[in-house]
Amino acid sequence: MAQAFQGSAQSYFALLERRLSAAADPSQADAMSAYMRHQFDFYGIKAPLRKSILQEIIREHGLPKGDVLQAVIRLCWQAPQREWQQLANDILMKAKKQLTADFMELIEWCILHKSWWDTVDFLAGHSMAAILSRHPKLERTEPDRWIASNNIWLQRTALLYQLFYRDQLDFERLKDYILLVADSKEFFVQKAAGWALRQASRLRGPEVIEFVQTHDDLLPKLTKTEALKWLEHQSKKS
Repeated sequence: MAQAFQGSAQSYFALLERRLSAAADPSQADAMSAYMRHQFDFYGIKAPLRKSILQEIIREHGLPKGDVLQAVIRLCWQAPQREWQQLANDILMKAKKQLTADFMELIEWCILHKSWWDTVDFLAGHSMAAILSRHPKLERTEPDRWIASNNIWLQRTALLYQLFYRDQLDFERLKDYILLVADSKEFFVQKAAGWALRQASRLRGPEVIEFVQTHDDLLPKLTKTEALKWLEHQSKKS
């Protein structure tokens, strides 16, 4: 287990900034920005190198904890290059066992700022899932609030937080959520609903088929296509 970092959030951020700035590759930055529809600036650092930089810093200096960890995540989220938000997610993954209910507000803040699929999907399926799985009381209330919101990223979070629950999936809740947003015209909501069903179909194939067929007239075409993709692939293999 990594040692705990003993300094301030600002000093940890400075360590990260020196390493990231040194690793910047402008020749890669434009292509990475284009992949994200030019919504974010990039250093041009690909994921393997970014993760390696973080691993080196953790090995040398440890991992932030508690309030310092939360402050580091906020500093990363406020920085301009997209690698910072992706690095914040890497840090949260390393600190997954630390994510108590006290982190809920921070994770939701991250979901609502600089929102795009690359950060939201990670936060939903890993960080938020880790918190909710340990706090049943929060799980009974917060996803209901997200799905009822008018924010597509909170709705996507409600649909995806159970993505890796496997046999612990509350399938009834997932189906209810999908029906609540079935009239959404938002690509990211429709796609998330289909992705969640596709993941569920690995263990609950007949139930997913029944749900899609029963609500064929309500579910968007994209949701249905995504939901049945894995089952259709398996059928072709057999």
